[in-house]
Amino acid sequence: MTSHEPEQLTLLRKTVRKSRTKEPAEITESLPVARIAVDVSLPHLDRPFDYLVPEDLAAAAQPGARVKVRFAGKDLDGFVLERRAESDHDGKLVRIRKVVSPEAVLTPEIADLCRAVADRYAGVFADVTRLAVPPRHAKVEGEPLRCDQPARPPVSTSRSEWSPYPSGFLDAVARAEAPRAVWTAVPGADWAIAFAQAAAVCAASGRGALLLVPDARDLARLAEACKEVLGESGFVSLSADLGPTARYRAFLAALRGCARVVIGTRAAAFAPIANLGLVALWDDGDDSYAEPRAPYPHAREVLLLRAFRQKCAALIGGYARSAEAAALIESGFAHELIADRKAIRAAAPSVHIAGESDIDLARDPSARAARLPSRAFEIARYGLKTGPVLVQVPRAGYLPSLVCQTCRAPSRCATCGGALRRTGGSGPASCSVCGRPAADHRCPECGDTRMRAAVIGARRTAEELGRAFPGVLVRTSGGDNMLDVVSGEPALIVTTPGAEPVAEGGYAAALLLDTWLMLARPDLRAPEEAVRRWFNAAALVRPAGAGGMVILVGDPSALQLQAIVRWSPEGYATREVEDRRSARLAPAAKLAEVTGPSDSVADLITHLRALLAPSAGLEVLGPVDVDDETVRAIVRTPRAHGTALVRALKEAQATRTTKKSPGSVRIQVDPPSFG
Repeated sequence: MTSHEPEQLTLLRKTVRKSRTKEPAEITESLPVARIAVDVSLPHLDRPFDYLVPEDLAAAAQPGARVKVRFAGKDLDGFVLERRAESDHDGKLVRIRKVVSPEAVLTPEIADLCRAVADRYAGVFADVTRLAVPPRHAKVEGEPLRCDQPARPPVSTSRSEWSPYPSGFLDAVARAEAPRAVWTAVPGADWAIAFAQAAAVCAASGRGALLLVPDARDLARLAEACKEVLGESGFVSLSADLGPTARYRAFLAALRGCARVVIGTRAAAFAPIANLGLVALWDDGDDSYAEPRAPYPHAREVLLLRAFRQKCAALIGGYARSAEAAALIESGFAHELIADRKAIRAAAPSVHIAGESDIDLARDPSARAARLPSRAFEIARYGLKTGPVLVQVPRAGYLPSLVCQTCRAPSRCATCGGALRRTGGSGPASCSVCGRPAADHRCPECGDTRMRAAVIGARRTAEELGRAFPGVLVRTSGGDNMLDVVSGEPALIVTTPGAEPVAEGGYAAALLLDTWLMLARPDLRAPEEAVRRWFNAAALVRPAGAGGMVILVGDPSALQLQAIVRWSPEGYATREVEDRRSARLAPAAKLAEVTGPSDSVADLITHLRALLAPSAGLEVLGPVDVDDETVRAIVRTPRAHGTALVRALKEAQATRTTKKSPGSVRIQVDPPSFG
């Protein structure tokens, strides 16, 4: 942006304010028709509408500007998509009511992306633009944000973190090409520095980069890496956690080109970046990338659509590999970026499963059944001689689930039926739902008043380890008490999955407990999610050559545990894709979840069957009851007919809204979990 553009915007705003007090102006002669995307979420109205542009608003009503228009008897918000010399509409056109702001916040590239995302997820354009463009803050727009200096070159042009991998991807990025890769990082790799270095290569070629991470902790780590590689002013950080005002300020900084590189969480997936050259996403299997608002897009899919439509490079990275990432390689859409086995073995810790050998069983017959077998204690003692030891526990709390001491029936609240738990070492059990104490609890099956733990939480584990290792510092990380970094001094760090802090110099050892519990979650994606969590934790441990050891407590024959022992995320992901293909699950098939009142869901499915040809192979699973008023059904087709399925779903919704059919039906394409 040039230095005089902010003054132009100020003059335009004054013109807009003055126009509100004048008589209706004549229609402008230059491009008198504005095509407007009106903020309407009804599927049958998901198209732009033409409006006339008054002369006094002509300068401000440019593509990307926010406007107010009259629609169905109401004043509604909208965005100018384009200006035209004439309209395709045969009827009478009405005028734009006012220009809310002349700031072109919806760029043509982002408008095109919003349309593609809406079509990909059977949604509407207006819902996607709410995700893409933050709410306006007039005060922020008026701030003297100047971006008239040429972009500074990166502080560093090193590619040190990319040395274990083939150089072809970054070489292509440097040549302004558009490679697409699935990157499997070696254990212990500083992924944040690697991302920053990739962005520096892109910025040095004169193009922009967009880097996404799952959460605020990862974003803070990436920001520190970008400061080191790109400099303080070399990037913009954008996330919903900033708050409305700060987020809009960061959005405008990206829009006005204050930096070539934008980093952020899911909220930054639609960030406006000029001359985009690279999109990158770390740990794509993390469920925080799934948008909870309609049309429920996944950030990975948004970035891949963006890479395809804007012809830029794409990088999907992680210590583990999701089935969706493996499918990208299988389809040829992306290539594999991975170090050779020698480099991986040199970087990986030594990984074992408790009770995996006859020697283990001879020394400890209960090794496969005990929660903390003797081998785990030995590894913890060994690790504590040289540094911190990580202990991963699937559940937070103290004793989050209780069962009867005698018959093992789940202990339930007599008032509401919620699960009973203990939140500390003293006091009665209490309900996890209504919070009422259960001092007089009696098992309805056998009458016993005694209870025992079905699952042991992180706090109780920390307490037990503190007694087992007197004099050793025990710290917990999880929930509201998240640790980002711990020192290299000996300590036991007890965490829940995803809350593991980075240890200076790496962990000396890691104990991954209760692996059965993570695999037993009622979700078909549970095994893949468990493997991802274990790889992420084990990658924080020092290499085997430096004494790093990991022990998993679980079934030695489980394929998921064996994948960690072999350190083969790519092999497990390939097998997962094959299993899903056999079961006709995503990504091998196209699925959509349809939820709503029973009659409404049945009505939509009837329309869907009529719209799809028999060759599409439509299959309907369910519906099943969600609650007293809601049911859920799964509709699916082979992947080759996925586009037709999504189009038919949207047409079926449009038919229902046109007829004002009763009941609201929620459609979620490729849901992040299914069970």
